[in-house]
Amino acid sequence: MAFEIPALPYAYDALEPFIDAQTVELHYSKHHTTYLKNLNTALEKYPQYFDHKLESLLSSLDSLPEDIRTVVRNNGGGVYNHNIYWAIMGPKRGGEPVGKLASAISSTFGSFASFKEQLEKAGLGRFGSGWAWLSRKADGGLVIHSTPNQDTPLAEALFPVLGVDVWEHAYYLKYQNRRADYLANWWNVVNWEEAERRFLG
Repeated sequence: MAFEIPALPYAYDALEPFIDAQTVELHYSKHHTTYLKNLNTALEKYPQYFDHKLESLLSSLDSLPEDIRTVVRNNGGGVYNHNIYWAIMGPKRGGEPVGKLASAISSTFGSFASFKEQLEKAGLGRFGSGWAWLSRKADGGLVIHSTPNQDTPLAEALFPVLGVDVWEHAYYLKYQNRRADYLANWWNVVNWEEAERRFLG
């Protein structure tokens, strides 16, 4: 059975004024769905992979047939990364981390303010297109890092807790070239309850 993407868990305008409705609509209905279409088309040659979890495909890209490996890396990664991106945002969110994630962030990065500064730095430091992540290591510790294009933390044996898309299509209609402003405002829509669930999962 072909892969699918979850329905957007809120209206297109729900993240206003921090992320505009037109950007959310184009990002979800065009970019995200195109990644999905390309992934499913590539896997039609090897339908046995439809029985795998997307996470397992992205965690073991070297095991895939060479002729679809790059397509799965790029488009499967695009599906997976955006599934997380939409889930860890929401209307009337923001604020600070909760529960055990809050404690882990403070102990790892010194303070929430320091954590925010470091994650924004990772996003600003990504040349071109990519992502900034807070991920969980195999030992349960946290790490801030960045991936290019649609590469996922899974390829580095890391589990993403939250991620912010720094491709220009994520912010250009509202912020133009001001990636720093987009990143600063993004904190107002972070769904910390979902991030906590991912951290504990």
